[in-house]
Amino acid sequence: LKPFPIPFDTTGHALQLALAKMQRVHMISRQVLARHGLVQQPGLTLRTQATMSEAPASELGKTNFVEVNGHKFFVVSNGQSGTPVLCMPGAMGTAETDFFPQMKGLAEKHQVVSFDPRGYGKSRPPVRDWPEDFYHRDAEDAHAIMQALGFKQYNIVGWSDGANAAVILASKKPEAVSKMAIFGGNAFVLQEDIDSYEATRDVKKNWSKRMLALHTPVYGDDLQPMWDGFCDAMKGIMARGGDICQGEAKKIQCPVYVLAGAKDPIVPNFHPEWFAKNIPNAKLHFFPDGKHNIHIKYGDEFNKLVMDFFAE
Repeated sequence: LKPFPIPFDTTGHALQLALAKMQRVHMISRQVLARHGLVQQPGLTLRTQATMSEAPASELGKTNFVEVNGHKFFVVSNGQSGTPVLCMPGAMGTAETDFFPQMKGLAEKHQVVSFDPRGYGKSRPPVRDWPEDFYHRDAEDAHAIMQALGFKQYNIVGWSDGANAAVILASKKPEAVSKMAIFGGNAFVLQEDIDSYEATRDVKKNWSKRMLALHTPVYGDDLQPMWDGFCDAMKGIMARGGDICQGEAKKIQCPVYVLAGAKDPIVPNFHPEWFAKNIPNAKLHFFPDGKHNIHIKYGDEFNKLVMDFFAE
């Protein structure tokens, strides 16, 4: 937009006309930027470093590809008002496989966002890799997505691997995370955990029919090598001393709700108990008959507990 001259006028009439024209140009400029995805709603932040593009439709809500940190992520959002909530999937998980009940249920009172983490689901190619800092990378990706969407502050719901990355995110970005609910995560790995992962390594022999039916359509022949990569990554963490996010957990400033299935075959009870004991402002709730997928099997109860916690 080219500048235009303001004529000198001792009566001020020309100046008033010029100022009115400047206001119209400013309004038009914002409209043009908005059409290109560079201006969000009032109160949100202009973020030219992220790019957005159309993505395949989902029954769970609005979809976009959001490119941040050098990677293109599939993102789903639902809900028109309320505190934003970021749902962080677990290992091999996606927004659609991991958070169907939450994308619908939590959206009654919140703006809910989930995504396919780097290398999973529709956030491919490339396929998932496992550098030593992959949990930290997941945390950085999640925060960058929310910033790109214009959300400076938000709550988190993190499951399994997503819970571990959520703990790191809340520790590193205390100004962004208001409250957090985590379940199925672990701040460290022991040999007992490695044994549990190894018992599931062969997906055709050891995964349930439900799990295979959920993930095979997403990954096809890549499912087994990707799960091998996860199991090997856990062994690598164990070889480096076993720590995932113990130090970060102890530094979290926001209130945290630790939920768990008392009969979780993958994550023993001492893991959620450790989180509840070591996170400064945390409380713990067990589902007596729950396993690893409490948010799915007990979707309505889980959602109510989480929404009540967020409303406190």
